[in-house]
Amino acid sequence: MYRFSNTVIGFLNFFTLIASIPLIGGGLWMARSSTTCESFLQTPLLVLGFVVLVVSLAGFVGACFNVAWALWVYLVVMLLLIATLLSFTIFGFVVTSHGGGVPVPGRNYREYHLEDYSSWLRNRVRDPANWSKIRSCILSSSTCAKLSLWTPLDYLERDMSPIQSGCCKPPTSCSYGSTEIMAAQDPDCMKWNNAPGLLCYECDSCKAAVLEDVRRDWHKLSVLNVVVLVFIIGVYCIGCCAFRNSKRSETDYPYGENRMTKVRPRWDFYCWRWWHDQRERLY
Repeated sequence: MYRFSNTVIGFLNFFTLIASIPLIGGGLWMARSSTTCESFLQTPLLVLGFVVLVVSLAGFVGACFNVAWALWVYLVVMLLLIATLLSFTIFGFVVTSHGGGVPVPGRNYREYHLEDYSSWLRNRVRDPANWSKIRSCILSSSTCAKLSLWTPLDYLERDMSPIQSGCCKPPTSCSYGSTEIMAAQDPDCMKWNNAPGLLCYECDSCKAAVLEDVRRDWHKLSVLNVVVLVFIIGVYCIGCCAFRNSKRSETDYPYGENRMTKVRPRWDFYCWRWWHDQRERLY
């Protein structure tokens, strides 16, 4: 029986190896995105993907060679991995549960406000070191260059990505006129500059647009995280059975009731056997 269970856990760990590929691929997809440029949620996803890959490989080897202690270590690490992946998925849902943008009257696009997002995300984009990297990424993507060919009618009829809406133009409510009018408007109106290298890249609306892309991308990956988590839990349950079965002998006696005679008994076995034979002769 233990051979069958180990074969099953071996195959399942092989499939877990395959399941780790979407996790790693999802993290790489977020890291290489040409518009979002966020780098603080996909890094844990990449780490988890590689951990699943390594742990599954260890479980596969342990099951194929019927090494009980290796399976025990594998199950302990898998339990920690399940707890970490579950916590990471819940954390992702919590920090990206807010936002979504506000519709602009008479326009097809939305505008985004930094205060609508979680404080953890806001602190990340407000950090000068993080924002410098994100800003450089947005500049190199040439996302705003596409809007330079738009006509006023395009701004009325066409949709925009969050980055285009928040970083490539001033807020729609801005009205540039006298100093008194400017002082009463959104602070982002004062940060706007027509220079291609400046635009609204220092605006709070631009930072909010980056967080909106984080929110959208993370929701797409949340479904994948849940599927992988359910699969790993199933593999863990079967792995527990394989560990128990690996402790059984070839005679299929349950663990703790092994009645198989040793092929090479120790020296004390012969003493015990001699004493046992003498007792049988006396009685």
